[in-house]
Amino acid sequence: MDLGEGRFARASVELKVLPGTRRIRAYLRWSDGGKSPARYLGQVEHETRAANLAEGWKAAWEKGLLTEEPPVEGSWASSSAVRAVMRGNRNKDTQPELRLRSLLHKQGLRYRVAARPLPELRRTADVLFPKPKVAVFVDGCYWHGCPEHLRESRKNAEFWHSKIEGNRARDAETDRLLGEAGWTVVRVWEHEDPVVACARIERIVRQAATIMPN
Repeated sequence: MDLGEGRFARASVELKVLPGTRRIRAYLRWSDGGKSPARYLGQVEHETRAANLAEGWKAAWEKGLLTEEPPVEGSWASSSAVRAVMRGNRNKDTQPELRLRSLLHKQGLRYRVAARPLPELRRTADVLFPKPKVAVFVDGCYWHGCPEHLRESRKNAEFWHSKIEGNRARDAETDRLLGEAGWTVVRVWEHEDPVVACARIERIVRQAATIMPN
């Protein structure tokens, strides 16, 4: 955000659930001289936190609350808005991942977290079972183009469409490369019931373990 007089502040989007309801409001918050002002952005209605955060960032940009900064050297992002949205998304230990991992652990399954199935390939699985060679990816609905919940952005539509299609292509390539190396890939959408997803993964892992070479 441009605070004037050459000062800039990094803002964040905050989500609040209204008491006694399921309605969620998004606010833009930033730091200025030890204070933390906030601006109401609007109500968001997506089913996942990641999608609601993305919607909040888009609203902040459309309301003119964000401003362009000089490009960061070496950054691929074309604007501060793009960098802000990317900063607002966690790529590890998201709530869907934590819930799924907890259920898997309760079933007696042991795994690695945020690990590469193939050391030479820069692709990281969210949950990895090395011995039975099962790699689990928990995909965010917005960033990976969920057919049920993706809502195309109207702001910078070409950029976001290209970004999401690139993620889809990368996911397909990851599945192919790991499959060729003998791995079983399991993809779970963040909106899926974690209990159902856990049962599916447990079945695949235990079945793969029974056919492992001695």
